[in-house]
Amino acid sequence: MTHIDPISEEDLHAYIDEQLDVVRRVEVEAFLAERPEAAARVMADLRARDELRLALAPMASLVRPSTGDAARRIDAALSRQAMVHRFRPAMAAVVLVAAGWLAHGVYSPGTLGANAVPGYVEAALSARQTSLLRAAMFSQPEAPDYDRAELLSATAIVTPELPADWTVTDVQVFPSQFGPSIEMTIDAVGYGTLSLFAARPGGFAVSPVSTLEMDDLSGAHWQLGEVAYALLGERRPEGLGQPAVTLAETLY
Repeated sequence: MTHIDPISEEDLHAYIDEQLDVVRRVEVEAFLAERPEAAARVMADLRARDELRLALAPMASLVRPSTGDAARRIDAALSRQAMVHRFRPAMAAVVLVAAGWLAHGVYSPGTLGANAVPGYVEAALSARQTSLLRAAMFSQPEAPDYDRAELLSATAIVTPELPADWTVTDVQVFPSQFGPSIEMTIDAVGYGTLSLFAARPGGFAVSPVSTLEMDDLSGAHWQLGEVAYALLGERRPEGLGQPAVTLAETLY
């Protein structure tokens, strides 16, 4: 059995400051997924950090690097304390609602507007098209065998546990604007051929499953921590909300 050192406050601060290695970041994210109050504090700190970065960005070309670094360290220390207290109640409510969604197995319908679709869904569509193209080529053999632990180690992406009657026909690590991403082609009983895409879009969020319909496709997407997921398949009257929830629940 693998021993995991307890997560400390120092680990949480290092996570916020992007000072942890990939393995420790995954351990911290697993810790936060089970503790909504701690996740709320971290999300508030991340928001404070990002707001400060936005505020400092226009001035970056006007100051020396050493001066800018010092200002960032001081401002981060001061604003972190103030911003955490300011946003903690609202963020706690958001995280608790998101955690409760999985406990009750509920998913929300997505919006068809293009602005409502996260960028990683577009990457998932591109990965699906590439996978279908590969599947039709005799010179490009499919790779159905995969190791979840190896994928996690290589990409820092946790893949969901699949239902026992689903069969993986191909797994590929894809380049994307978010870095190495994972594309899985699945023969899902009752749903046909599905594509499961997972990527790290660059921010921490706990977003419940949202569904969407695109031309001849049904889809669903969600995010847990720093990893986002998209499930795509041929358009179905009932959509893909329920199978997406089933996959998402295995990540907790």
